[in-house]
Amino acid sequence: MRTDDFWAVIDRATADRPASPDEVAKRAAAELAAHDPEEIVAWGRHLDKVMAASGKEDLWAAAYLINGGCSDEGFDSFRGWLVAHGRDVVARSVREPDSLADLPAVRSAATTGAVFEAEAVLSIAAEAYAQATGGDALPEREAPVPRPDPAMLWDFDDEEEMQRRLPRLSALFLAPPD
Repeated sequence: MRTDDFWAVIDRATADRPASPDEVAKRAAAELAAHDPEEIVAWGRHLDKVMAASGKEDLWAAAYLINGGCSDEGFDSFRGWLVAHGRDVVARSVREPDSLADLPAVRSAATTGAVFEAEAVLSIAAEAYAQATGGDALPEREAPVPRPDPAMLWDFDDEEEMQRRLPRLSALFLAPPD
């Protein structure tokens, strides 16, 4: 599956109407379910590639800061939330995680405490495959989606390091330095 085809499914699931990530996942799965099972599997493999490419340490730190903590599963779910916001948001946040400070929802979360996770987005291919095949499970992936080893990450609780690496998000989510 081509990258443009992958993102077109997400684009159509968000077109012309605001939607929660869960609604995006539901719409995308419904669209994919109309495709051949092989195409659904290919879409799922492409999602795996997006997840692998976005498995960056500083993006995990941004998720940790924004969500008030972030486990390895939470990081996956945060990236699902990003995918639900489309190709440009994912690309920009992978390139420059601090750019997430530009998103109105993230800015609002600094005062509301909203947490951004979308596990349903990670299950779009599985849900579509089950719909298309009458309940069959999506074939196993060849390899799990890699992510940084939590033991090798820099200390996300180190506010000075957080301010150095993610100054704009730190300004939103951390207390000003004394």
